[in-house]
Formats: sequence, structure tokens, C-alpha cells
Amino acid sequence: MRDALERFLSGLEVTRASPHTVAAYRRDIRAVLDAIGGSGRPVAAGLWTRERLEAAARALTVSGHSARSVARALAAWRSFSRFCVQHGVLTTNPGVGLRNPRLPRRLPTPLPAEALARALDALGAEDATGRRDRALMEVAYSVGLRVSELVGLNLGDIDHRAGLVRVRGKGRRERIAPIGRIALAALARQVEGEGRAGAAPGEPVFLGPSGRRLSARTVQRVVRRRLLGLAAGLKVSPHTLRHSFATHLLNRGADLRAIQELLGHRSLRTTQIYTHVSRTHLRKAYQQAHPRA
Repeated sequence: MRDALERFLSGLEVTRASPHTVAAYRRDIRAVLDAIGGSGRPVAAGLWTRERLEAAARALTVSGHSARSVARALAAWRSFSRFCVQHGVLTTNPGVGLRNPRLPRRLPTPLPAEALARALDALGAEDATGRRDRALMEVAYSVGLRVSELVGLNLGDIDHRAGLVRVRGKGRRERIAPIGRIALAALARQVEGEGRAGAAPGEPVFLGPSGRRLSARTVQRVVRRRLLGLAAGLKVSPHTLRHSFATHLLNRGADLRAIQELLGHRSLRTTQIYTHVSRTHLRKAYQQAHPRA
């Protein structure tokens, strides 16, 4: 089974699955193999059974893993089981019938549009770090980027004249998205201030002090520090800017399918969560404004 696992993971890489997905699948499947046969030891195909997978799922729940973590592990086990059947490693699929735990519905919490605009406008750009931080947050909010998409941007991905950005999203899928003039202006100030106006197209847009591509963790710290106190009780992150992007567009009349394309969602069902956020916003506004609400 361990040989089958390596072939399975190699196949994922060939199909251009993201490195994060491959690493998560490796971890979740290897954990079951180690539990069955011991760490690093061979595991016979006959030991990969539905009963053991169900027991592994229960063990994750008992040990305090979230429902989302358990669901992710189950997805990895089902996918690996299908691979093993397709390649003759298993005769039956033990992943059939494995049910995900019920996932809690978590509505994204956007930042107030006016407060966010004031916070971005107030950001100082007196030094290189300030200009970079202003630019990365303007771009994240203007385009609705995931943090991995933001740090993955290269200078050649930005078309200043057309106002477009090439984005490399989940599963290495690419999309072309519009970018606003305020974000473009912030980017131009950053790049000019860094003396990189004529830099190669493949050079990262956002650099750390070492001159290397900025890490996702650094972006998270920057956003948290720069927007501290903007929303009471809300842990602000780069993804908060993405949620705010989608919610603010929807509240101002943007079509849901257009928002799906802008966010790079494969399914409209993923985007529909923002309709619930918008309804919550409308209900709150109604209750606050209507004299007999």
C-alpha cells in the first residue's frame, strides 16, 4: 500500500494538484497506514478496509480535530481507495459509503466598506515598507485574491494599461481579473520606490527584506497589524479582504456569477454563501432603519 501511495501522489502532481493538496493527502493517508502497520512498515492491501477507515475517522474526532479536518481526511482516503481499485491494488472500494461529518456553516465576516476605505487611505507610504504594505492590501482587496495568489504575483502578471491581472489560483488554474486604478497607483508607487521599474517580468511583485518573494505568513502579519482594531472582535486576515471584496460587490448589485468568475470558484455553490451574508446585511439595515421593524 505504501508503494501505491507514492504512485497515487505522483499522479496528483502530474494532474497539477496544488502542493498543499499533495502534502495534505500524503499526511492523511500515511497516518492510517502507520496506524495499521506501524510507522514506515509495509501494509498489506487487505488491511485497508472500510472498518479501519471509519475507526480512523472516529479517532480524529475524539482527538479534537475539526469536522473540516475529518472531512478532508475522508476525501483523501476515498480518492486513494478509488486509485487502488482502478490500478488493481484492491478488488473492492472501502471508501464507498464513507460519510462526511456535518460541517458547521460559517458565514464569512466582511469589513465595513467605508471603514476599510478610510483605513487604506490612511496608510502611510513614507518608506519602502509602507508603500509595499499599502500596495499589497490594495491589490488583495481590489482583485479579491487568496493570500497564495497575492504572493505568487509577478511583475509581468500586471497589465497596467488594460487594468488586468493574471492570477494563478487553486489547482494551478489561471484567470484574468480586473484591477482598480487605486491599486494600480499603489503598485506603481511601490515598484518605482524600490527602483524596479525596469525589472524582469518574472520577478515577484512583493518582496521581503531579503529580496525574496514575500511569504504568506508575512502577508498575514502585515494585514493583521495594519488593520488592527478595524472591526471589534474580528480576527482580520488576508482572506477577510477577499470576503469583503465579494460582499461589497454583491451589496452594490454585482451579478453572483460574475463574482464567481472574479473569485475563481469552480462551483457557483461556493459563491452562494455571500448571498447569505448580503441578506444578513439587508436584514440588519432594515431593523436599524425601519421605524416599526
